[in-house]
Amino acid sequence: MRRISGYASPMAEIFLRTLPFFALIGLGYGAGRIHFFRAEATACLTKFVFYFALSAMLFRFAANLPLARVFDGALIMGYLFGCAVVYAIATGVAMLRQLDMSTAAIEAQCAVIGNTGFLGLPMFALLFGEAAIGPMMLVLATDLIVFSSLIVILITAARSHITPAIFGTIGLGLLKNPMIVSISLGLLWSALRVPIPTPLNDFLTLLGAAATPGALFAIGASLADKSAERLQIAGWLSLCKLVLHPAAVALGVLVLFPVDSFSATIVISAAALPVAGNVYMLAQHYGVAPHRVSAAILVSTALAIVTIPLVIALVTPA
Repeated sequence: MRRISGYASPMAEIFLRTLPFFALIGLGYGAGRIHFFRAEATACLTKFVFYFALSAMLFRFAANLPLARVFDGALIMGYLFGCAVVYAIATGVAMLRQLDMSTAAIEAQCAVIGNTGFLGLPMFALLFGEAAIGPMMLVLATDLIVFSSLIVILITAARSHITPAIFGTIGLGLLKNPMIVSISLGLLWSALRVPIPTPLNDFLTLLGAAATPGALFAIGASLADKSAERLQIAGWLSLCKLVLHPAAVALGVLVLFPVDSFSATIVISAAALPVAGNVYMLAQHYGVAPHRVSAAILVSTALAIVTIPLVIALVTPA
């Protein structure tokens, strides 16, 4: 695995290079806490990033990637193995605590779904270069297609009978997700081997450049109204997400389904990302343990300031 640079202390270097990302999150958090940036503004900024800036960035990256560099069956299997292990552990612990299926599913979702879209993609693109985009897209697509569908199925099964209509709802939700749409359209453009016209490329570059600062600021502002209740549970879920998940994925992509060293570095580091905000939206939508999800997002994001550089340093050779 390649080093990020030639400094004597990889851990210190990586920490300093990731610090500006978390500083932007902190800036958004501060603006939210003093109500300079209110919840309505945060929602609008999040919508702009989600539907416009991040979509432009994903489309441009995907359109400029050869398809052979995007799909990697071993990487998907290794990542899914790691997710399945931690998902099972989190679910098992929830069952031992006699939680209902819906709450156990939400906790398991916290344990394996990281903030890949808003934090991981822009961070790793700058840290590792655009070569990181292919593996990150696979991680993002797997999270959206497999686990976003699984949580809906599990909660629906806990409350009523599964019907064919639920699969239609899931499929429609995926088709409406701008990240899935932008990646798919970008890969289609790449498959057609049509060069992106310079004015369009410049437009996408300019719009996509807003994704990183906008997304990070929005993450921080959204954390400002998150609860710090149930810290014991939040600590356990943060341990699952920040430690157990990258460890299990490392086993998957280094031992069971080995991939090239650079892709392994990216996917293991992606597994170390803090709990994603969309888990909270799901918990709030279904009325299942939103407070513990809120606390898990807050705690895992704060701890990730240290744990992400540590994981990257551990999987990047000297």
